[in-house]
Amino acid sequence: MTLASRLKTSVAALTRSAAGAALGLGLVATLAGSPAAWAQEIAVAPAIVPQAPAGSGPALWVVRDADSTIYLFGTVHVLRPTTAWGTPAVDAAFADAEEIWFEITNPDDQAAALPLIMEHGMDPSRPLNTLLTEAEYAKLGEAAGVVGVPVQQLNIMRPWLVGLTLSMAPLVKAGYDPTSGIELVLRARAVAEGKPVKGLETIEEQIRILAGFPEDAQLNFLRQSLETYENAATELDDLVAAWSTGDVDGLAGFAHEMRDDDARIYDAMLTRRNTNWAGQIQTLLEGEGTVFIAVGAAHLAGDDSVQTILARRGVTVERVQ
Repeated sequence: MTLASRLKTSVAALTRSAAGAALGLGLVATLAGSPAAWAQEIAVAPAIVPQAPAGSGPALWVVRDADSTIYLFGTVHVLRPTTAWGTPAVDAAFADAEEIWFEITNPDDQAAALPLIMEHGMDPSRPLNTLLTEAEYAKLGEAAGVVGVPVQQLNIMRPWLVGLTLSMAPLVKAGYDPTSGIELVLRARAVAEGKPVKGLETIEEQIRILAGFPEDAQLNFLRQSLETYENAATELDDLVAAWSTGDVDGLAGFAHEMRDDDARIYDAMLTRRNTNWAGQIQTLLEGEGTVFIAVGAAHLAGDDSVQTILARRGVTVERVQ
């Protein structure tokens, strides 16, 4: 079986699996916790600067002109703390950078996400027990027990939020930790070193992508999550193995199969966003200095990757690791 086959999701797009979310949406660090926490006041802990372990090396690219250098680094948004990924090349690129860019500036800011989740993720007027079959709702009750969330709490959420919750909760139980996600590690390091942190998008924009899918697509996502949540960690293990060794072809196969599943959602999750980011990178090239950009690895693999879009526009992108 090929790596792409092992990583394939039978759902309609990137957001329809824990693996896809872990590579495609910076806000998963916010959504990976228990939904019960969203209704509580967020306590802010002291900043910690975790150190990345030495690894064989996820891929790293660079874009240069006469007075600008822009590094592109693909990430996984939730990782096991023991996953090795740091390398001298990544450390040097980060050290040289004067600005650090992520998909969003504050991927773990639950206080900022809470009102948006309440607005776009809750709908008591359309409870899930009226949208799912009796058998599906019973399955939801079983899943709720496994992930430790009362089914009544899930019942008033919109399907996209329940599907993502069911995808992410088993990862946490399997040892995946949102605080070990690459963005949070690098963001803490940037803050400690006094480097400006900027975002290509906002939390609201990312939540609107998920909440904007048609209800039937959201329900399909939820149904697939009910079928696969127990295997979510195994799927992500395979994906992280490809990412951590720089297997861009394997990640590209994953991206291609997402496109085949549903071109509409693939376009919303990857193509349109990558096109926007490529434009922002071109704007950065018009200035000067060194920038380090870290985004989900799915955005840097495949026919519609940020690098491919830049190349189509005549911008040379070189892989340096």
